[in-house]
Amino acid sequence: MSKRLRVGVIFGGRSGEHEVSLASAASVVAAMDRTRYEPVLLYITKAGTWHRVEAVPGTPLEPGGERLAFPPDPGPPAFATVAAGGTLKAIPLVMDLAFPVLHGTYGEDGTVQGLLELLDLPYVGPGVLASALGMDKALMKGAFRQAGLPVVEYEVLPTGRWEESPEACLTALTRRFSFPCFVKPANLGSSVGVSKAVNRETLAAALHLAARYDRKLIVERGLDAREIEVSVLGNEAPEASVPGEILPARDWYDYQAKYAPGGADAKIPAPLPPRLAEEFRALALKAYAAIDCAGMARVDFFLERGTGDIYVNEINTIPGFTATSVYPKLWEATGLSYQALIDRLIGLALERHRERGRRTTFYDPGR
Repeated sequence: MSKRLRVGVIFGGRSGEHEVSLASAASVVAAMDRTRYEPVLLYITKAGTWHRVEAVPGTPLEPGGERLAFPPDPGPPAFATVAAGGTLKAIPLVMDLAFPVLHGTYGEDGTVQGLLELLDLPYVGPGVLASALGMDKALMKGAFRQAGLPVVEYEVLPTGRWEESPEACLTALTRRFSFPCFVKPANLGSSVGVSKAVNRETLAAALHLAARYDRKLIVERGLDAREIEVSVLGNEAPEASVPGEILPARDWYDYQAKYAPGGADAKIPAPLPPRLAEEFRALALKAYAAIDCAGMARVDFFLERGTGDIYVNEINTIPGFTATSVYPKLWEATGLSYQALIDRLIGLALERHRERGRRTTFYDPGR
């Protein structure tokens, strides 16, 4: 029997989506074929400390496993145990690749991906650039526009400007946008810090809330629209899943609708004419290419009622990954099981690392 791959599953993290990451990681670990993979569980606490643990914690508490530190040297990661008093003891911790299951800041935004690049360790999901663009909604929308993709009318508001001149900002925004409109932190996911504003007072409250999470805020025109999502998988030749439709039980698709029991339903495949379904798949692949994505992503759309106009909302480079999350359910409906999806993602990570290894990283002007 061939050697099992040691897969470092990285989860938790310094993010408002910490709890979502725990659920995703638990599902990924449970579904891994133990005849092919040996999971190594690396938990990042909300404070940012790394720990090797034996199981995914049920709550975001300090775990009892070994606390770890490591230098970003290329090659197999040389972790060290952090003992009492901060002393380090080097320990070998061999991993064949990493599987980041981190959502939001300090995990989905290119930071961990950059660390893994320094370690020269294969990893699941997009690289540094795509991860950073996929997290920053302001830059993401700019990339989509440059690629000719339709996006909802929006404005980027620096948090500092809002804090210095709130009345002037409110006046300018209410002139540009009619109500309702939506306010979001530029760098976050799972609808954390997102609010629907229906008047000037709720707009001020929404901006105040979003400003707690990021230095840039996004204000978007509100739409009466259906929410359509498409999963994408692949490196140089990505594929798109069948589209699905999200049906929130609440007024809009907020955090509670996404994660509370009964908060939303999903119709997979979405009830769309075949031509329209193919248009969504083509746009998803175009959005994927617009940020130079690889590995995986989920692309979210609005289908405006009344006009039938399609808008790309955002791309999620590490989407929710529980067995009931939309990303794997869309692939299941397309013919790829949850366990087979994990196999494909690991294979894509190894393929991409081999391709990077073919490139030279030095220049000899004498040759």
